[in-house]
Amino acid sequence: MISRLRGRRTAAHQKSNPLAGLTVPTGAGLLTCRVLDPVNEPVRQAEFTVTDGNGRKIVSGETDPFGTIVAMVPNGEYRLAVSAESFSSYRGSVSIADDGQHAGLGDITLQIAPSLPLPAPGEWEIEPAHSRIGFIARHIGLARVHGRFDNFAGAIRIGETIEQSAMHVIIGAASIDTNVQMRDDHLRSADFLDVANYPTLEFYSDRFAHRGGNNWAITGALTLHGVTRTVTLEAQYLGMGNGMEGETRVAVRASTELHREDYTVNWQSMLARGIAVVGSSIKIDLDIQIVPKG
Repeated sequence: MISRLRGRRTAAHQKSNPLAGLTVPTGAGLLTCRVLDPVNEPVRQAEFTVTDGNGRKIVSGETDPFGTIVAMVPNGEYRLAVSAESFSSYRGSVSIADDGQHAGLGDITLQIAPSLPLPAPGEWEIEPAHSRIGFIARHIGLARVHGRFDNFAGAIRIGETIEQSAMHVIIGAASIDTNVQMRDDHLRSADFLDVANYPTLEFYSDRFAHRGGNNWAITGALTLHGVTRTVTLEAQYLGMGNGMEGETRVAVRASTELHREDYTVNWQSMLARGIAVVGSSIKIDLDIQIVPKG
């Protein structure tokens, strides 16, 4: 009778606490919380990082569809950082002191991030000396190759509202640079960019959409290797400042992902085990500063 009663109590406890059946190793504990917005809705895919007292990352990830974080960590003192688009970041401390301890932080509410002042309407241009157009490609399915384009120019027309803005960027294909001359020559050849026939890459957009906070989506047409496709840049507006000569500068960071085959850049060579020498996906990263034209 007593054993049956204990069994019913255990089952009830596990039903009320879904983590009760999770085995926690000796010397570890569970860290849990929910991440909510100011109206108590869950924040999905918020990024979190748990670091130790020396700033070393212990675990990281994203919240689930219900805004939940569950992490198993060794006993110790930790810092939890949570960030999400359009919200101010959260940072807090948590202690895991006893074996099997469940350190529940409850609900963490992220506040809406204040928007930075926007640039004035008018004609602006990219300032190449403080801008960078870079890319990352996979090599033999293992390492990442970093490169950039050294020659580019761009004009931006800021409208009365940012949504009414437009931009046009031209990139010199032959200026590709991965710090290896033989590889760069191959990338310029007909196997890849074919710069003799397609000397430039061009991007034009007049579709600026606010994502919330200081985040924007810039959707436009990218022409590469004679093929035009629609591309969306996920952009983060970093604000305005003054340069050494007092000029106004605006900074933006943006990224997107391209697929070589979409632009008929189809050169392919396989290793013996069927792994492509050059990966299909190319990540594009841009760090841009613009200044008033003229």
